[in-house]
Amino acid sequence: MRGQRGVALITVLLVVAIVTVICAGMIARQQLSIRGTGNQLQARQAWHFALGGEALAQTLLRRDLQLSGQGTGQPAVDHLLEAWALPQPAYDLDEGQGQVQVRIEDLAGRFNLNSLVQEQQPNAAALAQFRRLLLRLQITEPYAERLVDWIDSDQQPSGEFGAEDNAYLLLDPPYRTAGRRLEDLSELRLLLGMRDEDFQRLAPYVSVLPADTPLNINTASAVVLSSLADSLSPSAAESLVKARQATPFRDTATFMAQPALSGVQLQGTNIAVASQFFQAISEVRLADRRLALVSRLRREENGDVRVLQRNLGQPPRLPRPTNDGER
Repeated sequence: MRGQRGVALITVLLVVAIVTVICAGMIARQQLSIRGTGNQLQARQAWHFALGGEALAQTLLRRDLQLSGQGTGQPAVDHLLEAWALPQPAYDLDEGQGQVQVRIEDLAGRFNLNSLVQEQQPNAAALAQFRRLLLRLQITEPYAERLVDWIDSDQQPSGEFGAEDNAYLLLDPPYRTAGRRLEDLSELRLLLGMRDEDFQRLAPYVSVLPADTPLNINTASAVVLSSLADSLSPSAAESLVKARQATPFRDTATFMAQPALSGVQLQGTNIAVASQFFQAISEVRLADRRLALVSRLRREENGDVRVLQRNLGQPPRLPRPTNDGER
């Protein structure tokens, strides 16, 4: 009898242990499922808050056009003293869950990489300007010639520093040049010999827009302005930035009449005082989650603001703009 009781006790203990293990596993899976559902819900909330920030940016740009020329007969002017360019307050979310921060940058205030090739032909003025920009940023690699070859459709290298398919097919893994205009700035990373430090240094000063998009001299940084001509020094460009802080340029003639541009000739350079293309960055902090939505926007002449592109693959630390257009 004692032996049977011992066996029964061991059996009971074994059953209890098995049930305990099964219950613990079920509870762990349930907790994991609850946490996963919570994460998905939080990610969805952050996404919609970011879309709200994008909608706010569209509203600011639409209102800016209404206030700066539309319907008044005066040409529109975009500059860094307007509401869209000024730092926006952080908007608190319900019950202190987090914040939404929105800022807008003028993409037309940067050098347009697609301007290097127009109608499948190299643009000599843009090529010279890009070389000067690389020089100002202390980048010595011949990215200008290689970018022309990346965009154009032929297979003839641009001088001794150019690179067409025959150079890229030797890489591991091999690939070909695009043979079309850039659609996203990240394509620069595919350029032959492109180093990460050069890309990070160059990225805040360049954009990828339609080839005929003019440079907005009211929002361009001093570095970009200094690339307009060989004789325009960085210090002279800084004086142009200071001049427009007091009174933004109303037209290109006013810009060219500045003392810093005395004797400077801008041959073939497309400049303007208004913009169509903008970048809205909606940064959401929700509990322990952070989401940054970068939206490329185009503002039409009738005031409509369309979303051309959305990007969530941004670095953890996004560049902060300053009032003089520097990034």
